[in-house]
Amino acid sequence: MAFDADRLLKEVWFKATTSGGKGGQNVNKVATLVELYFDVVNSNVFSADEQALLMQKLESKLTEEGILRMVSSEERTQLKNKDKVQEKFLKLIEKTLLKQKPRKKTKPSASAKEERLTEKKKLGDKKKSRGSFQQDEE
Repeated sequence: MAFDADRLLKEVWFKATTSGGKGGQNVNKVATLVELYFDVVNSNVFSADEQALLMQKLESKLTEEGILRMVSSEERTQLKNKDKVQEKFLKLIEKTLLKQKPRKKTKPSASAKEERLTEKKKLGDKKKSRGSFQQDEE
């Protein structure tokens, strides 16, 4: 990772609420849904360039104030959901900051061209034979 996960996790805050789903009566009584909030704009972990990249790539996931909100309610306990949402958050940040390699343009090989043309010719012959069959009946 290009960033310090421990420092990053110190900048997030959590909110727990009751969640629907499995858990029986536990669902109505215990706050198991965990929301993670991260302020991208005021973060001290990332450089200005990294912040701009995060803002650009995560634009649809951010609030108007530049706060990222992630939710986890898959597990039955608050602690497991907290761990899960932290894991999802770190993966998202890592994936967002990863620089993609530029695609190198390639040309099809001579054998691939030949194979495509041969297949095309076979299909054309098959269709041509269907047409001549219909003309004989008329």
